[in-house]
Amino acid sequence: MNRTLCRFAAGVALALGLSAPSLAANWTVDAAQSSLGFEASMNNTGFQGRFEDWRAEISFDPADLSAAKASVTINMSSARTGDATRDAALPNGDWFDVSGFAEATFETTAFRAMGGDAYEADGILTLRGVAKPVTLPFTLTIADGVAVMDGAVTLNRGDFGVGQGEFTGDTPVALAVKVVVHIKATAQ
Repeated sequence: MNRTLCRFAAGVALALGLSAPSLAANWTVDAAQSSLGFEASMNNTGFQGRFEDWRAEISFDPADLSAAKASVTINMSSARTGDATRDAALPNGDWFDVSGFAEATFETTAFRAMGGDAYEADGILTLRGVAKPVTLPFTLTIADGVAVMDGAVTLNRGDFGVGQGEFTGDTPVALAVKVVVHIKATAQ
């Protein structure tokens, strides 16, 4: 009888999208179904880009946010915008300076439930050797062991030293850069 009750409780927790204490809260990101991108403006014309090489380690259980954590590492030389001139410039010293700072990282420090499927992740973003606190608002749905997360945050690229020399100001490239995250992951 006790075993049947435990199975029922675990089934209810799964149906509600929650992890039972005995279930893993670790997630494997489906790279083919996930993306890490950015949106910016140059000469008052918007453009989009993406990072083709990044990885995330995620441990997240909506029922235990105090134990949740995520770590994202981005290969900065993998930025692509679809414009050959811009793509060639991004790795250089004026922009990402990949010879000195090959990777950027985001390490979470706390998660908060905001109601419904909305959350916030506080963390430290390190880019070009500059570490700053960032809060990423996101939505999350979990069904049948699959999690889908969508989030976006607007950063000031100047805060991280991205854009040197003639590019330190708000022209010709706007200082505001929106980072857009879409993650599909499966429970381990």
